Amino acid sequence: MYSTIMVPVDLAHLGTLTKALSTATDLAKHYDVPVVYVGVTSAAPGPLGHTPEEYGDKLSSFAAEQANAGGIKTSSQTLVSHDPTTDVDDALLQAVKDTGADLVVMASHLPGLADYVWPSNGGKIAAHSSASVFVVRG
Repeated sequence: MYSTIMVPVDLAHLGTLTKALSTATDLAKHYDVPVVYVGVTSAAPGPLGHTPEEYGDKLSSFAAEQANAGGIKTSSQTLVSHDPTTDVDDALLQAVKDTGADLVVMASHLPGLADYVWPSNGGKIAAHSSASVFVVRG
């Protein structure tokens, strides 16, 4: 049914991704497909890496940990943006195309007032991607 699952990952907030990561692992096992973990970073030094390559190494290590813990096939893709906060949706939409993902599993928060003015990341990906999007709350 699915061939590749893409999971957007914010390495700075892994604690908020537990349910989405578990969901992606369960779906990957069920459909026997690989998971691509995608992270968006800046070229400027930050707390998760002095360079995009250092960030990419951390993301790759995270993907390997997920593979070992879940018994699934994984890979990672690092995207570099001038301003990850404002570019994340467009970067993720491009990543869906680049990875060939036909299912995106992503964490989200409960909608609030601001979500009626500005769409959530998951909402934008679902509206503008050809992939199915599984938005996991909590």
